[in-house]
Amino acid sequence: MANQFQLFKRRRFSAMFFTQFLGAFNDNIFKQALILVLTYTAASQLGVEVSILNNLAAMLFILPYFLFSALAGQIADKFEKSKLTHLVKLLELGIMVIAAVGFVFEWYALLFVALFLMGTQSTFFGPIKYAYLPQAMKEDELVGANALFQMGTSLAILLGMIIAGVLTQLLQPLYWVSAVVLIVAVLGYVAARSIPSMPAMQPNLTINWNIITTSLATVRYLYSLPFLFFVILGNSWFWFYGATFLTQTPEFSKVILHGDESVVIFLLTLFSVGVSIGSLLCKSLTKNQVSLRLLPFGIAGLSVFAIDLYFSLSGLNINFNSVDTNSLLGISDLFNITGSWRVFADLFFLGFSGGLYIVPLYASMQAYAPKSHRARIVGANNIFNAIFMVSSAIFAIVLLNSLSMTLPQLFLVTGLINIVFGLFLYMKLNKYLKNAVVQTHDNVASPQD
Repeated sequence: MANQFQLFKRRRFSAMFFTQFLGAFNDNIFKQALILVLTYTAASQLGVEVSILNNLAAMLFILPYFLFSALAGQIADKFEKSKLTHLVKLLELGIMVIAAVGFVFEWYALLFVALFLMGTQSTFFGPIKYAYLPQAMKEDELVGANALFQMGTSLAILLGMIIAGVLTQLLQPLYWVSAVVLIVAVLGYVAARSIPSMPAMQPNLTINWNIITTSLATVRYLYSLPFLFFVILGNSWFWFYGATFLTQTPEFSKVILHGDESVVIFLLTLFSVGVSIGSLLCKSLTKNQVSLRLLPFGIAGLSVFAIDLYFSLSGLNINFNSVDTNSLLGISDLFNITGSWRVFADLFFLGFSGGLYIVPLYASMQAYAPKSHRARIVGANNIFNAIFMVSSAIFAIVLLNSLSMTLPQLFLVTGLINIVFGLFLYMKLNKYLKNAVVQTHDNVASPQD
């Protein structure tokens, strides 16, 4: 495992790593601060259900991925990636100015606009960073680089949420949130200035600015590559699955655990640390090879611990008879409740299983994608991610509001569906992997430090 950390000595890795880390960190400070405001303040002010506001926020952030991913993939294939990254990070700074104004004046409509714009910025950055990795990394570095990127993303999400939780407890919290997101955006731009130049993969490409026809063409091209098509379906299922759990975490903490804001952060910490550890282990467990051998373990864990979470929460509810549910509990209070450790373990191992599941799929997507279309393959991946994540929000709203299911029942249903989808996915990947034309040496550039 030590070898993959040696990549931090290489500017071609570390500059992009810290650029994407700071971007994900800032995304989650903003998003988590907004979700906490919606959950604990805005919902009562606006007279709207918390679950509706939180799932609406999730859909607004994801919608740009559906609309603009194919266009973003074309741009990333046509132009040099370091300069594109500079522009994207400047865009982030402008969006955070809008967000700061929204927080300071408590203009929720403006905050939702900023959320949509942040989703747009992330949409254009995604194909750049994921197409950059196989171009900048050597063949035997790709799995380790992906593991570190996934670890970095998970930790950035975690730290962003923790910082958001801390800031919202301070005096004048919205001023603090506004100042911090602006500072982090500036630091992200500074990090991006160190990214080395990477030649454009298809500089003569004519960009089709029609987002509808471009998206359809990108999806058709992906469908002509069946192995990559099912890899991307697997990626997108992970985001459906994760969004189904994480979007409900504030409500899950408040309604079921009767926890305060610190409990929200603690539960997200368990999940994120689990993802990070699972991701880092992938390099050692696969012996640094692009391989799907860990996928069945990831699939099994995602189902087993989701189903067990249903049973652990069902037992936990009985123990709340002796608790004053008129006041919210802190983390130390929850530790003293019988059965709480089982809930915590389930969330940690859900994240751990997710790390084992997603790193092999991302590494396979990059290694098997045609070099000239790599960014557009990532764009197609983002389109499907968006469809699955928006579907996750709709799925949760329907089950929780229309069918009147409880949150534990939502988790149980999701875990059961994962068994069916996971078996289907693994059979399809094995079928097409045997016939896939793999030219790893042609697809991975020979980078220079």
